[in-house]
Amino acid sequence: MKVYKIHERQCLPISITAAWDFFSDPGNLKEITPPSLGFAVTSELPAKMYPGMIVTYKLTPLFGLSSRWITEITHVQEPSLFVDEQRFGPYRFWHHQHLFREINGGVEMQDIVHYIISFGWLGRLATGLLVQKELHEIFDFRRNVLAKKFGRLA
Repeated sequence: MKVYKIHERQCLPISITAAWDFFSDPGNLKEITPPSLGFAVTSELPAKMYPGMIVTYKLTPLFGLSSRWITEITHVQEPSLFVDEQRFGPYRFWHHQHLFREINGGVEMQDIVHYIISFGWLGRLATGLLVQKELHEIFDFRRNVLAKKFGRLA
């Protein structure tokens, strides 16, 4: 079983509080997710994120096939870290760390995702051909949306 890793980093000219307020609200996920994925939060959301919080989504990641995704917020250290983990969904394993750090002129955000695809060698083939590309496109889309929304840090 192969564990894949994605590590993304982006710096924005906003405060760590503004970054936390935006990214810790699952209601904002649709704004930073490509429309082609048909992403929608399907659960009610509380006013504030907390450990143990369950969030449900619907999306169409590949070939227009609809998928349900259930994640749990497992760790919250406001304003520097939260972790979401898939409980049910398209991956065998999904662990996503969201890290925020104040830097000169703004905030550095990091996403560290570890994931495993099901289906043995067929899943590994799909990862090489489709899944990694799709995940990088999602993060590229997000990077562009955030730069337009908040600006770029010089």
